[in-house]
Amino acid sequence: MLNKGLRDQESIRIDNVLKKLMSLVYVPKFWILEDLLYLENELKDLAMNVESLNEFSEAELIVHLQRLHLDWNQLELFADFLVAFSKESQFDFSQKAIAIYNYIQQESKVFSFGIFNKIASAKANL
Repeated sequence: MLNKGLRDQESIRIDNVLKKLMSLVYVPKFWILEDLLYLENELKDLAMNVESLNEFSEAELIVHLQRLHLDWNQLELFADFLVAFSKESQFDFSQKAIAIYNYIQQESKVFSFGIFNKIASAKANL
C-alpha cells in the first residue's frame, strides 16, 4: 500500500496524464502517425499503448486501471477519453468506456446521473 505522500504524488501524476490525453483528443485531428505517436507516449505513462488498449478486454482494462490506483474521478475521465478518442479515430473503445462507467456506478456505491447520461450517450453512438 502506498503511503499518503506517495499516493498524492501518484494521483497528481495520473491526473496530469489524463488531462494531457483529453487535450489530445479534443483538438480536431486526422490522426496521422505523429499524432498517434504522441498519444502512445502519453499512454505509456499508464503502462499501455493503443495496441494494448485495443487488445484489453473490458474486465482486463478495469483490472489494469485498478492496479494503477485510479480513483473514481480518474476512471471517469479515462472513460471520457476513450469515448472522445473513439469519435476521432479508427478505433472504437466505446464498449470499454461503458464498462468503466458501469464499474464506477456499481462499485462506488453512489448513483451519478452524469455517468448514467454518459452511458446512454455512449450506447447511442454504437
